[in-house]
Amino acid sequence: MPSYNSTHNILLDSLPASEFERLASALELVSLPLGKVLFEPGAELRHVYFPTTCIISKFYIMESGASSEVAVIGKEGVSGVALFMGGGSMPNQAVVQSAGQAYRLSAALVKQEFQRMGEFQRVILRYTMSLITQIAQTAACNRHHSVDQQLCRRLLLSLDRLPSDELVMTQEMIANMLGVRREGVTESAGKLQKAGLIAYRRGHIKVLDRKGLEARVCECYEVVKKESDRLLAPAKSSCTSNVPRIIRKGSGPTVIPLRPRLNSQHLARTQDARGSRFLNSGKTD
Repeated sequence: MPSYNSTHNILLDSLPASEFERLASALELVSLPLGKVLFEPGAELRHVYFPTTCIISKFYIMESGASSEVAVIGKEGVSGVALFMGGGSMPNQAVVQSAGQAYRLSAALVKQEFQRMGEFQRVILRYTMSLITQIAQTAACNRHHSVDQQLCRRLLLSLDRLPSDELVMTQEMIANMLGVRREGVTESAGKLQKAGLIAYRRGHIKVLDRKGLEARVCECYEVVKKESDRLLAPAKSSCTSNVPRIIRKGSGPTVIPLRPRLNSQHLARTQDARGSRFLNSGKTD
């Protein structure tokens, strides 16, 4: 059983101790080999996976058999969000793109905890927002940007989710992810290697110059990263200072808004205004 705040999954580690303890005994650490299919399109979701050292790819499969990656999930997220959104299955395939470990949790327990409407629900919904951003941006990137830029984006996304700068990734895998011909990947990888940004040997890519990749990548990488960082940042106490209190009274809750905190400048302006009204009233001691 994992201990509190030590799972190496950002979502699980951001939960309050009380909520984590309800899940801890049911969290099962599993090893996921490269290429393992976790979910098939339309299949019932029986588990969700919280990656720690692996990366999971979401693929859409066409009738022709062609495929295209729409999102990657690593230590920042969870695979199986359709379960939280009211669906029992997903229209896409989930495949392990980089071997490693993940915590597996049963669908029944996940839904039960989600329906408690606590921090677990808030964290999952915010992650889902970041995932939607990634899916939308990936669609735009595949349509408007070059294979070189898409490859840089894909390499950087993997680097953000792995502890190493070496990726196990064949050209055929990359072609399937980007939805392009293998020849296009060969040409783009060759350009990056010639520029000294990567070193490529069969099935392995070592990133030599991350800054160089960031200089070549399209804006899509930064858009996705910034949104993920914003949504998944640890909650600060100041964020809840103006949250209305809910007091249960009678048959239903009564919402009591809190007065906003005033900073020193605001207080000074308020005092000056009150002083002016006092002088204008003609009152004297």
